[in-house]
Amino acid sequence: MSRDFPIHNWPGSYYINSEKRWETGTLSLTRTTVRFVSSQNGENLASFRLSRIMEIKMESSSFIFSTLTVLEEGNTKHWFGSLQPNRVVVYNVLVHFWRERLLSPGSESQGAEPRPTKGRELISLMAGAQRRLEDTGQVLSHQGEQFDSMMQGLEKIDSDLGVADKLLSQLEVPSWWPFGKLPWKAAQEAKAEDAARAAAVASSSGTSTKNKVIASIPAVVSRGGESDFKPGCLLVLVSSMEVRDTNCHLLHRYERNEVDEIKVYSPYEITVRQRFIGKPDICHRFLSAKMPEAMSVLEMQYKKKVEFTKEYTSFKATPLSSPCDKEGTSLHDGFLQRCQETEVPVEVPAGELSQLQVHVLQPSVSQAEAQELKQMLLQLKNLALEAESELERQDEVLDVLTSSTDRAAMQIGKHTSRMRRLL
Repeated sequence: MSRDFPIHNWPGSYYINSEKRWETGTLSLTRTTVRFVSSQNGENLASFRLSRIMEIKMESSSFIFSTLTVLEEGNTKHWFGSLQPNRVVVYNVLVHFWRERLLSPGSESQGAEPRPTKGRELISLMAGAQRRLEDTGQVLSHQGEQFDSMMQGLEKIDSDLGVADKLLSQLEVPSWWPFGKLPWKAAQEAKAEDAARAAAVASSSGTSTKNKVIASIPAVVSRGGESDFKPGCLLVLVSSMEVRDTNCHLLHRYERNEVDEIKVYSPYEITVRQRFIGKPDICHRFLSAKMPEAMSVLEMQYKKKVEFTKEYTSFKATPLSSPCDKEGTSLHDGFLQRCQETEVPVEVPAGELSQLQVHVLQPSVSQAEAQELKQMLLQLKNLALEAESELERQDEVLDVLTSSTDRAAMQIGKHTSRMRRLL
């Protein structure tokens, strides 16, 4: 399959200017191109690269019909009408991918060159650091489980001390008092409970890293279906995911333990679902040109909840656009021309001259290696923030353990003295 697998398709119609008529078909968006294929004979009526687009507008045809127009280089204008579900959704998606393509023009001209050794060395170093950090995280997790078991033991001791306190109170009340506890002792116990509750609130109100952002990507967001895609952004935090609009207003927040499913349709499209019993699920659909950056983090945080669909398998099985296309060739030739215009001293022998040219033409780190390093850095950031969050949680648990132990020791001493008085 020589063409890219489509990221998204929309039924609609295309205006053929030479024949002055509209043709029904399907508008498709791929990694690098936009194309329209006729539904009658399968003919490719329009195909152009995202980097060649000059303008995308919503206009009207004959002052009545709502259309979407795309202006291509060379003053070629393409008219699309009757788009489903509506032209606003198609406009938002196309504008998002077009702008992201303009911000990263080098992504279309990735060739099949051998990877430089420096890039490979950096990636291996990052992989080693990631393994060490994962081992540290496992040790911290085991230590946290030990702290949790200690807390459970202290809670049991505290419960037993409460039972002992009730029994001692019953023994201390005189036989002639018919109302249970003595009033002054009840007031003292209420004050002690309020003090313990205030200490617990103070210990849990410290700062933490749960709200630190790991990755933030622009996206077009839809609540539920595909009929209301709107510009927004997706924020991946240490303990949650946030859906925000273009003004950074919070639309919804998914806590980490509330996410039930992340379905991946392509490297650029996912859905996040939170299920409920007795009421409708909450589901958001995301389309983003920078989704691969967020997926490297989501796959680590939600390993058992990420589900890859058949569309994703077909998408990954489809090869990227050929590096020998027209635009890629022009970019490569321009780079060669700039390298050839570089001044080289006349004294350099012919053999050394070829080595210098090879050294100039080959970058230290390729585009693919830079992208891989970026994703690994995001994963390292996620691991580091999770380790920091776990350390802060364990610090809070240690404070609670210290205060609970002191309180239990004090209660045991009081109970001992009360038992001696009773004896």
